[in-house]
Amino acid sequence: MTSAPSPAAPLRTAPCWEAEVLRDPAAFDGLAGEWDDLLDRCAPATPFQSHAWLSSWWQSYGRPGRLRLVTVRRDGRLVAVAPLMLRHRLLPVLVPVGAGLTDFLDVLVDDRHADEAAAFLARALDRELGLARPWSVLDLRELRQDAAAVRLADHWRGAARTLPDSVCQHLPGVPVEELLTRLPGRTAQRTRVKLRKLAAAGVETRLVPSAEVPGAIGELMVLHELQWRGRGATPEHLRERFAQHLSRAAGRMSLADRAGVREYRLDGRLIASDLTLQGPDLAAIYFYGVHPDVREQLDIAGMLFRESLAHAAGTGRGELSLLRGDEPYKQRWRPEQARNQRLLLGGGPAVALYAGAARLRRSVLRRLRTSAPWLVSVRARLRTLRA
Repeated sequence: MTSAPSPAAPLRTAPCWEAEVLRDPAAFDGLAGEWDDLLDRCAPATPFQSHAWLSSWWQSYGRPGRLRLVTVRRDGRLVAVAPLMLRHRLLPVLVPVGAGLTDFLDVLVDDRHADEAAAFLARALDRELGLARPWSVLDLRELRQDAAAVRLADHWRGAARTLPDSVCQHLPGVPVEELLTRLPGRTAQRTRVKLRKLAAAGVETRLVPSAEVPGAIGELMVLHELQWRGRGATPEHLRERFAQHLSRAAGRMSLADRAGVREYRLDGRLIASDLTLQGPDLAAIYFYGVHPDVREQLDIAGMLFRESLAHAAGTGRGELSLLRGDEPYKQRWRPEQARNQRLLLGGGPAVALYAGAARLRRSVLRRLRTSAPWLVSVRARLRTLRA
């Protein structure tokens, strides 16, 4: 008696990996659905990596012919993307789309295939863009410590250098009363008094519905201009292209719960507004405006932080990011600090040149902050004019 032959095991085929460099902004726009699907599969990503934020930034600030959008697909599915653009500094250099106005930059890599996808993306940057050539360089700034782009260095066959970048600050996403227990006694008591005064004033807070967000951004921009009038506002924040970028990006992001605009009214009058960007575990206060009439009457920072902390806690977001900058109104809350990092990838001579220039610039700025702080401020404003 012979037994029937067992069925043949199905053949396993190796996955098909494909890389492409897109240079047409229309192709960028066409990736919206796939892009944000990948965003949700990339744990280190922040709302600044959303398609709405980056594509809107490109509409306002991109230059024709400079886009270099590197995509990686596994069996047809988008598993990695590096949104880059060409700039000319000491040498031609590739930098992330969004540079300058974006506090956290990164690439996107599918968590499920993170190591393989990062390796293939690194090879694509080399083969498709020639970044391993001696005088080529990719300058990835403002990377969080857990950024997906950090994986690229593990698979890069050329030179790689990691440098410190901006300091960002954050608070735990807990109600304000819980946060006050972390503060020194006198500071906590003074803050409680200010918050009680704020509550007694009867300020009404409203989260703007998504359909109204673009219009609310316009009112926010008006408040911001009034707030900084005659006090040295960042020039770019007063420009129409910036307002258009925020309106487009926030309008789309609010539909996906990646952004929210909050308005504050006193006796029916709009006195303040803020824009928060948010991901699954993070909320970030990106931009705000306050009518100057109320700055001396109310604790504005307390008002903004109280509502932002309540929102973060109520939606299960464990971090309220205060983003870059060490302004005094942030320090009162004793935020924790985390330094972004800067990753240089490319050919040996180019990476060495850029790393040396970056170190020299940081050294000069440290000295200027002590001896001529006004000059540092002028330099920052000039950089925004060139954005």
